[in-house]
Amino acid sequence: MRFTIAIDGPAAAGKGTISKAVAAHFGFAHLDTGLLYRAVGARTLDGTDAVAAARALQAGDIEAENLRTAEVAQAASKVAVIPEVRAALVDFQRAFARRAGGAVLDGRDIGTVICPEAEAKLFVTASAEVRAERRFLELEAKGAEVTRAQVLADVKERDARDMDRSEAPLKPAGDAVLIDTSALSIDEAVAKAIATIEARIA
Repeated sequence: MRFTIAIDGPAAAGKGTISKAVAAHFGFAHLDTGLLYRAVGARTLDGTDAVAAARALQAGDIEAENLRTAEVAQAASKVAVIPEVRAALVDFQRAFARRAGGAVLDGRDIGTVICPEAEAKLFVTASAEVRAERRFLELEAKGAEVTRAQVLADVKERDARDMDRSEAPLKPAGDAVLIDTSALSIDEAVAKAIATIEARIA
């Protein structure tokens, strides 16, 4: 069975959590495509050229321990606007999407650019304030010294960069189902996603 689920949305909207739960529910493979950009971004912090890093990316690179830091997140957002970086990572993502047994991919441009033919598409979003609060609590729990105002500014800056880039801007696919998680619990958001996908499978 080849069945692709594309889940897009801005940072800290809950798409990663929802994607993992959806993949587990249906027994599909899961790829957090943001990790590809984080892996490239992390390499640029060491002085490596972004395009060279993207072209040399190996599957094991996305399992590195340091990919979840705020510094790497910002670096990832910066390399993601480079057309040559995006092009280098497209084939990796498309091959994963069409693997036998079904696949869930989450990112910024899965339903619009990477897998426009995906059988199910979701766009997971939430207000900038809600997303910033989630990210702040996540960073605080890890011991990061950040303020709520700083995290909100970072979220808004990243949204602007993702939405305004010329190459594959962040936006819902025309046929994507919108899930706003601002006022939903994780369980409610996951249940809504699963019900939407089950309707497509049926």
